[in-house]
Order: sequence, then C-alpha cells, then structure tokens
Amino acid sequence: MFPTYTSFQLCPGKKWDVEKFHGPTKTFNISTDEGTWMNLDVSADGKDIVFDLLGDIYTMPVTGGTAALLSGGVAWDVQPRFSPNGKYISYTSDKTGADNIWIMNRDGSNKRQVTKETFRLLNNATWMPNSDYLIARKHFTGSRSLGAGEMWMYSIYGGEGVQLTKRKNDQQDAGEPNVSPDGRYLYFSEDVSPGPNFEYSKDPNGVIYAIRQLDMITGKLTDLIEQPGVQLVLRSRPMAK
Repeated sequence: MFPTYTSFQLCPGKKWDVEKFHGPTKTFNISTDEGTWMNLDVSADGKDIVFDLLGDIYTMPVTGGTAALLSGGVAWDVQPRFSPNGKYISYTSDKTGADNIWIMNRDGSNKRQVTKETFRLLNNATWMPNSDYLIARKHFTGSRSLGAGEMWMYSIYGGEGVQLTKRKNDQQDAGEPNVSPDGRYLYFSEDVSPGPNFEYSKDPNGVIYAIRQLDMITGKLTDLIEQPGVQLVLRSRPMAK
C-alpha cells in the first residue's frame, strides 16, 4: 500500500526557477533539416518564417537558409506568430512556471510577459490587426487534463484581459482562435456535440466540431461551418498591414 501525501515541495523556501537545471544534465548538439509537431508563421511582408522546434523558437528567410535562434533554453517556448505590423512575435512560454503568452521583438530582443496566469493557462495566441492586442485560449479543466477553453483578449501593454466567449462546461474543447483581417470577427473551433462530457468514441457521422464566428461589435455568436463527419480545424494566415 502506497502512503498518501497532502503536499510536496522540492526546494522548501525557494521559488522554482524553470530556467535552471535541477539535477544531473547532459548537453548535446542536434543538426537537422526537419521536424515534427512544429508551429510556424510567415511574416506579413513575406520575407521570414518563424517556427518552434523542441521548445525553442527560430526564424529563417522564406527562401530558405540557416535558422537563427530567437528564444532558447530550458523553458518550453512554442506557437510563435508575427504581429501584423511586423514588429513583434508572440509565443507561449512556461518560463515563469505556467503557460502564458509572451511577446518579443522581431529580432528576439526585449522578451516580456503579456499574461500572468498561474492556474488557467493560456495558449494559441493570435493578433488583432492593430498589433496592440492578442486573443488567446484560456484553459479550463474538470476531471480530464485536456479540458475546455475560453477566448480572452489581452493588451500587450498590460491588464487582466477581457473575456470574449464562455465555455459550455469543463470538458468540451474550444480553441484555435483566428481573427478576420478587419478585426471584426473572431473565429474558433468548438466541440458542439451533445454534452457535457468529452468522449473518444463519438459518432463520426454526426457533428462533432464546428467553426464558430463571434461578431466583435455586436457580440453575436454563430456556427459558421457545421458539417457531419468532418473534424474542422483552423489554419492561420498572415494578415495584411
């Protein structure tokens, strides 16, 4: 029989630093020209690609060449996206111990934290056309770790954020936010099958996911694309300046 612990602290009295090694480590180099499970984005001027690989973020010319490291280290940095004005790159990082939205200058300098959640973690940030605001998915969980999501908007200059959508429950997912080029509409995918529980064995001939549209002016929420037998996902594209 295993003992039960009510709490566990690795370093009593010390704040855990994600960026530091906390045990035996080995350093080695990897030379590769391919990767899997990568996120990438193309700059609005069409000159550069930014992508993540193994928790680090790189950029390279769209015509090809050697990748340049923008953000590396122990922290897990993923999901980079260029701002429409080309000045910034947003990304998700656990640098402070939890997944939050960060931004940095296009050359990787001046990294700063936009959101400061410690429990409802954030990911999948997308830019508003003015490059002053980001919309991200806030993560909620019930009895399963994958959980559900809500769309929240944040200013890159600070603040607590503004809630845009409300989750149906803590199990049926919503995510992958994208914004129309004029900034009026927010699009995201959501599990619209009968709830309230997530199921792996749902009927593939019925409607599971839909692409939803939120009118940012009127607040009207509609199912833009809803088809049986199809699992829909959103793909980002560069926005015009």
